[in-house]
Amino acid sequence: MIRRLYDWTLSLAAGPRAPVALGSVSFIESSVFPIPPDLLLIPMVIARRERAWWYAALCTLTSVLGGILGYLIGMFLFEQVAVPVLTFYGKMDWLSEFTAVFNQYGWWFVFIAGLTPFPYKVITIASGVAGLSLPVFIFASIVSRGLRFFAVAALLYLFGPPIKTFIEKRLGLMFTLFVVLLVGGFILLRYI
Repeated sequence: MIRRLYDWTLSLAAGPRAPVALGSVSFIESSVFPIPPDLLLIPMVIARRERAWWYAALCTLTSVLGGILGYLIGMFLFEQVAVPVLTFYGKMDWLSEFTAVFNQYGWWFVFIAGLTPFPYKVITIASGVAGLSLPVFIFASIVSRGLRFFAVAALLYLFGPPIKTFIEKRLGLMFTLFVVLLVGGFILLRYI
């Protein structure tokens, strides 16, 4: 079953609608969706290495645009939208502490969240709530998200065939590791 799912994902990743799906997931992940675009980016680059840079650019652009949506949610729809999202991620108490130091170190918060597994959407919404300068937010988002997605694309471009072979030979192990990391990440975020 895992093998069929893997093969289906690779065929979807090579399909004509894959960029639309990647852009959509990347956009919505930056403001409310919990699944990172890397889950589509990785098989898409493996399936079509010659498009690695295009996929990374698409991910970066749509992620930053989605981040601006998150910023606007925080700025204009805090009670209606931001509170439920931040509550879901267990970050409401953290928000008041965060806002106090945010404007002083806001660029670094956005930059680090854009690079790491920390939910970027929490920072995008918090940036709007705290009133971080929008140009600073956009610049930090472009730099961090660009570094992240272009690094993934570069590694897969350079080492694609061996990584694909490694994944295919150890598909069960890779799937188990992915699930453990995904569940562990949600548990870690819940109790941080």
